[in-house]
Amino acid sequence: MGKTLKILIKRAYEKPVSADGKRFLVDRLWPRGIKKENLKLEGWLKEAAPSSRLRQWFGHDPERWEEFRQRYFDELKKHSDAWQPFLDTVKKSPVTLVYAAKDSQHNNAQALREFLEKNL
Repeated sequence: MGKTLKILIKRAYEKPVSADGKRFLVDRLWPRGIKKENLKLEGWLKEAAPSSRLRQWFGHDPERWEEFRQRYFDELKKHSDAWQPFLDTVKKSPVTLVYAAKDSQHNNAQALREFLEKNL
């Protein structure tokens, strides 16, 4: 593939900027205290987020990160319909995966970006 894809990651509490490209919320739950119009989203990939059960098990514990990634990747493989349409957007323009977690290193947006980059 000749073109480099640009998948950015940004916390929901950071201001949207034009360089974000098309923005997609990738959490199952809406971020607390944020109005819909303030997020400036192209879409909400709720079904591509980790299951509630997996999210609760992980609890943003860095020690569970590797296991979380594997379990999440397994979920994503079983539900390609949740993220497959998103790949068309990624091929056309930069996109930003928007998430609410406080931990910028161990969150589902990081894992989802890794998964998408491997599956493009």
